[in-house]
Amino acid sequence: MNTFPVTYSTLSAKALQTFIEQQYGFPNLSCKYLLRGVSDTYVLKNETGKYILKIYRDAHRSPEEIKGEAELITTLENNGIHVAGLLKDTTGNKIQTFNAPEGTRYGMLFAFAKGKTDNNLTDNQVSVLGREMAAMHNVTSAIELTYKRPPYNWETLIYGPLRVLQPLFTEYDMVEEFEYLSETAHTLQQRLQQLDCDAFSTGYCHYDFFPKNFFFDEADNITIFDFDFAGKGWLANDLSSFHVHLFYHMIQGFISREEVDKILADLVTHYRSVRPFSDNEVRAIPALGFLLLLFYLRFQYENFDDWSNLFFGPRFVKHRIAEMRKYEAAFC
Repeated sequence: MNTFPVTYSTLSAKALQTFIEQQYGFPNLSCKYLLRGVSDTYVLKNETGKYILKIYRDAHRSPEEIKGEAELITTLENNGIHVAGLLKDTTGNKIQTFNAPEGTRYGMLFAFAKGKTDNNLTDNQVSVLGREMAAMHNVTSAIELTYKRPPYNWETLIYGPLRVLQPLFTEYDMVEEFEYLSETAHTLQQRLQQLDCDAFSTGYCHYDFFPKNFFFDEADNITIFDFDFAGKGWLANDLSSFHVHLFYHMIQGFISREEVDKILADLVTHYRSVRPFSDNEVRAIPALGFLLLLFYLRFQYENFDDWSNLFFGPRFVKHRIAEMRKYEAAFC
């Protein structure tokens, strides 16, 4: 009997354990499914090491884009940036293929990042983050990857999301909310153009600088990982993604508005100790943060059937728009 087509499957942790043991020559591994996110994540370990295995979905990342991520991470590691590096198998390959029910899926094995995540960064950790982000940008602004990664431009940040989301808001009878999104996005586009955004520094940005994607060890050494959304665009996008984290930390009651401003100012100061960052780029951070939230809403909508928010629906969308209104009112 033919197998009925599927959109998404979860690969067996036990089978992956055997595969990695054989392919990489690592004995006596354990393998545990860690989480479902943009990619599926597994943690493997034995007596001598700990590793992260990411399994990608073709609907989200093409082979070209996965090769681009591998190339970017390798380039950063070779230039002294503290990232979770990729491991090669016994034949020298970094990318593995799996014949899953929905088609070919790809995987990469990473070194496990030392330390842990913490949403409440100390002053020193903010300093380390700012300097490391700038050092990373010194590398990514000077390279052109062989393999393409998604760009961050008006199409991917404004036009595309609005075009894709409009039918959803019509279906949910949220015409007013969509009008707010559209008007605000285009107003912020005009504001960015008035700030001469064409003069902003560009390069490959991480685009997801939330604390869950960088760890600090006991000595405040940082390791950056999860380059799932890495793409070429304004490097200020990386500071804006961290600013969005600060916003969520604020509305959850953990920090005040004054603390948000201070942490961002400190981040910029330490960033500038390594790399120039203009006053106009600083002013652009909130507008880019709003566009990041718009970008992610599109991603969650388009990938709901194989990932995204399990509760995606009218209530979730209304709540997200309310958060975007709060962010815009507070910072834009």
